[in-house]
Amino acid sequence: MFGRLTWAAIPFDQPVVMIASGSVGFIIFCVLALVTVKGWWPYLWREWITSVDHKRIGVMYIGLALLMLVRGFSDAMLMRSQLALAAGHAQGYLPPEHYDQIFSAHGTIMIFFVAMPFVIGLMNFVLPLQLGVRDVAFPVLNSIGFWLSAAGVLLVNVSLVVGEFARTGWLAYPPLSEVAYSPGVGVDYYLWSLQISGLGTLLSGINLTTTILKLRAPGMGYRQMPIFCWTALASNLLIVAAFPILTATFAMLLLDRYCGFHFFTNDLGGNPMMYINLIWSWGHPEVYILILPAFGVFSEVVATFSGKPLFGRRSMVMATMVICVLSFLVWLHHFFTMGAGADVNAFFGVMTMLIAVPTGVKVFNWLFTLYGGRIRFTVPVYWAIGFMVTFVIGGMTGVLMAIPPADFVLHNSLFLIAHFHNVIIGGVVFGVMAGITYWFPKAFGFTLNERLGKAVFWCWFIGFYLAFMPLYVLGLMGATRRMQHYSNMHWQPLMLVALAGAILILLGIALTGVQLAVSIRRRELNRDVTGDPWNGRTLEWSTPSPPPAWNFSHLPPVGRADAFWAMKQQRGSAQDRNGKRTYEAIHIPRNNPTGFFLAFFAVLWGFSLIWHIWWGAGLGLLGAIVVCLRQAWRTDGEIEVSGEEVAAYESLHGLKESAV
Repeated sequence: MFGRLTWAAIPFDQPVVMIASGSVGFIIFCVLALVTVKGWWPYLWREWITSVDHKRIGVMYIGLALLMLVRGFSDAMLMRSQLALAAGHAQGYLPPEHYDQIFSAHGTIMIFFVAMPFVIGLMNFVLPLQLGVRDVAFPVLNSIGFWLSAAGVLLVNVSLVVGEFARTGWLAYPPLSEVAYSPGVGVDYYLWSLQISGLGTLLSGINLTTTILKLRAPGMGYRQMPIFCWTALASNLLIVAAFPILTATFAMLLLDRYCGFHFFTNDLGGNPMMYINLIWSWGHPEVYILILPAFGVFSEVVATFSGKPLFGRRSMVMATMVICVLSFLVWLHHFFTMGAGADVNAFFGVMTMLIAVPTGVKVFNWLFTLYGGRIRFTVPVYWAIGFMVTFVIGGMTGVLMAIPPADFVLHNSLFLIAHFHNVIIGGVVFGVMAGITYWFPKAFGFTLNERLGKAVFWCWFIGFYLAFMPLYVLGLMGATRRMQHYSNMHWQPLMLVALAGAILILLGIALTGVQLAVSIRRRELNRDVTGDPWNGRTLEWSTPSPPPAWNFSHLPPVGRADAFWAMKQQRGSAQDRNGKRTYEAIHIPRNNPTGFFLAFFAVLWGFSLIWHIWWGAGLGLLGAIVVCLRQAWRTDGEIEVSGEEVAAYESLHGLKESAV
């Protein structure tokens, strides 16, 4: 009845796993008990769980990413501490099969369930506000995308307690991921969690692309769009183009595992190299899916806090779209060592070096924007400057690895690990932290504590260099990735330095929690009553903080870039102009539980397929179909906010909308 699921699936004999899962379970129980005792369930259901407001969904994406950052970084701490101890005759405290699961889970979680929700959350929150519109193109689809991502998160975390996770690395190369070499449920957890969450990401990409292309304020052409909107457009175009490749690739591997197909086996006509080509045809665009929105954040930050328009705006847009195109022409540099041939390697090496050019253009544009400006050294500027220094180093090491002969030496070493983290932490994480700090007062109505914010930055910045610069050296010394133990005692001092850096980053994560707690406690002291705490340049700063459900009572006409900056240069206050306005009724989407119920049935479906519980899989699929049909026949999709309610809200909160 329960397929392969038995009591043996729960690892009672592994104390580390049981202690970790027991601690997480206890925390979840305490949170649920607190919510129940306080009577918060109606509020959570009404305002968050069933909300289709893009701002709420963006905040939930970021909250999910912060939660999974703690989960994924705990794996990183386990790996770093194991490698600091497991030298010579010492074997450390993690058995090889458990260590393999940890590094596979770490990569999977950090890319799919930390970095992706971070950037999608920022885009969800900011894009409609910067575009001067009231919502995304498909609000219900937006909610479904989030809840499917959350379903994937739940399945990954269930693998910690019931069964196991993949021991294949975060990309699950065959033949290791085929049934012959991974007969357990670990690879199935990996595949189904990413299939479900990947569908959610694809729906978000379609939604945000449509929003940018079809829903913009009157007069806002492509030339007037903020740079963050351009980078988000490029990122979401890549999602729409690349994620179907991932879905198809995983579908073929699932057919191999479940139905005895031979797409990627070593016999009966299969070819594992086809999987590697396909996975990196998605995988390298994925890097730019993550980094391009971060580039947009830094563009907004340096322009705002230097008090100047962004230098080289047209070249910034062109560089963004060139990166978008070239990102599909570099995937093979991930397997230079696999015998593609000199001509093929040379082409992809040249393309990899070429894609560094538009990135360099962006760095110079940011530097020239800062040059001669009245720079205010706020926390977002700290992250921006730290990014420019760190990312340039990561870019240079990437260009080095784009040379095939050098890659033959460095490919499977810790040098590669250092380069990848150099780009992802120095680019994506720094960008997300800058964006969260920058837009936090817009989301919640008060600014974050500056002193603690700078402490968080320095912990991440110094911690990163301590944690990953030694890995460059270790890679040149011959240390390989994915090793659980090493015999060369000369490596241990550098491993200890890397552990110290990881501990410092952990302190930065902890201080982020302290910063949030202190900022919430002192929120009245840092209240944003103007809606424009940074003297911003784009339209999101023309709304109250936090914005109303409808964002704008009147869609603002736009005639140039930096539209809100132009508003503020006009004579007379926006408040005076608001007093002369008439307000019409606004229709906003009604709360909708479709996404939540679909996620419930997706988890049931995925878990049942993992354990071969066929009746559960059928029930999950049937439930999902019923929920979709119920949504298709729904006719009460909107509610009306009267003009009097809009006028009363603006009178109370003092909107600063104006004609441009």
